[in-house]
Amino acid sequence: MGGNVLIVGAGPGLSASLAKKFNSEGCNVALAARHTEKLDDLCRETGAQAFGCDATDQDSVAGLFKALDKAGRIPDVVIYNAGLRVPSPFVELDTEQARQALMVNAFAAMLVAQAAVKPMLDKGQGTLLFTGASAGIKGYAKSAAFAMGKFALRGLCQSLARELGPQNIHVAHFVIDGMIFNPGRGAPFDNPEITLDPDAIADTYFAIAGQHKSAWTWEIELRPSVEKF
Repeated sequence: MGGNVLIVGAGPGLSASLAKKFNSEGCNVALAARHTEKLDDLCRETGAQAFGCDATDQDSVAGLFKALDKAGRIPDVVIYNAGLRVPSPFVELDTEQARQALMVNAFAAMLVAQAAVKPMLDKGQGTLLFTGASAGIKGYAKSAAFAMGKFALRGLCQSLARELGPQNIHVAHFVIDGMIFNPGRGAPFDNPEITLDPDAIADTYFAIAGQHKSAWTWEIELRPSVEKF
């Protein structure tokens, strides 16, 4: 496949699997996160370059893309993998935390997409992949802030897919329906029988990124076999 790939909201777990997968397929991977020191091991393993960025801040996002341009890493593929959950009974929901969840889950995705699309339009091609959740399809109890953000993200992706597809920019939204395997979080995330394998998820992202434009996917749901619909 080759080309430059940017993963925003990078860290352990799915982001690490994505970085390893795209790197193994010949891509130059850039990682963006608020705190880049946590990415040192992943950068050494994959040859990725880390960039500091607060994706909720427009100036920070603009600075990220200036740095990418200077490094010769303007992305052909952008993966937005940031997310923020604020579980709470609705009447006890902290409004500032809810605002931040909306910023991270949706508004920041818009900022990153806007910065990424401009050079893609100049080039005449590109790919935007967004990590959503089942909370963007169905609102769960005690999850209002997360649902609002992920519903907004899904709407953004659907709008972008319809506007940008005819301009040869592929937009795809991934509904992750279930827990992702992460032994560090303990039970039940440490049980491979009931969780999604992050490496398997990364394989699907890569496959979607490589689709021929005659048969593009704009949305796909991924869930473990035991997950209830």
